[in-house]
Amino acid sequence: MDEDKNFPTMIIPEGTEISVNEQGQLSIRTPGNLVIQNSGMYSVIESGSGSVRIDPKVKVEAVSVQAADSCYVAGELTAWRVRARNITLERGAQANIMLQESDSLELDGNARLVGNFASEKELYLMLGRFSRQLRQLPQGMDMTVAERELPATGKDETDVSTSVMDDEEPFVSPDGEDEPNAVERQKREEVLSLARIVLERELGRASLADGSRQALERLLELVRAQNYESLEESYQYLLSQVESPTDELDRVKQLLDRSFTEDA
Repeated sequence: MDEDKNFPTMIIPEGTEISVNEQGQLSIRTPGNLVIQNSGMYSVIESGSGSVRIDPKVKVEAVSVQAADSCYVAGELTAWRVRARNITLERGAQANIMLQESDSLELDGNARLVGNFASEKELYLMLGRFSRQLRQLPQGMDMTVAERELPATGKDETDVSTSVMDDEEPFVSPDGEDEPNAVERQKREEVLSLARIVLERELGRASLADGSRQALERLLELVRAQNYESLEESYQYLLSQVESPTDELDRVKQLLDRSFTEDA
């Protein structure tokens, strides 16, 4: 009995929310400081009024990490988004952060940071710039990236993804003259690159009905093949066959609508 007293004690503060999503990812939302001492895959890690710390030798993969004050990484963190007043990578820490929103970022000399985009707009713009390289990735590698959990996005982010096409710098040929066809081709490639990522992610949903899956698989074939003529004729019908489309699919339809309308 005396040995039992040496076991660590877990305290769940009042107001803490703990849940597990359908992918088996744990979500922890707590009002105070949060220290992660157990490696694992998380959906959301959130400190409402304090800080989040990932201890040494702990490997954490999360869709979203949010802290009102600071996020300290002493172990390893892979996250789609990290939002905190300050992000600190301590000695020997490693972080793969796609989107970071912070006032300051501190890295120890031996820490390593990969990613670190400031917004969805910046990320989508980068994906568009390197659309050819994305298509050249090995098929297995590309699917692994696409199947990573993308964040649930709101209406305001629709404008972000759409604005990628608006902010493009015109292509200038070596003799100094603009080439509209090259600009339009680049815009279309960016739309198809984003559509491909979203479609591959949607096909990974376990709850997808057979009819919806078949429609998305056909649409993905056209996108991968860059079959613009067949895509223009059938994308609206194929998307209409998807039951309960997600916000990401709605945005893909809006981008395709706009792309083919501008070409008309």
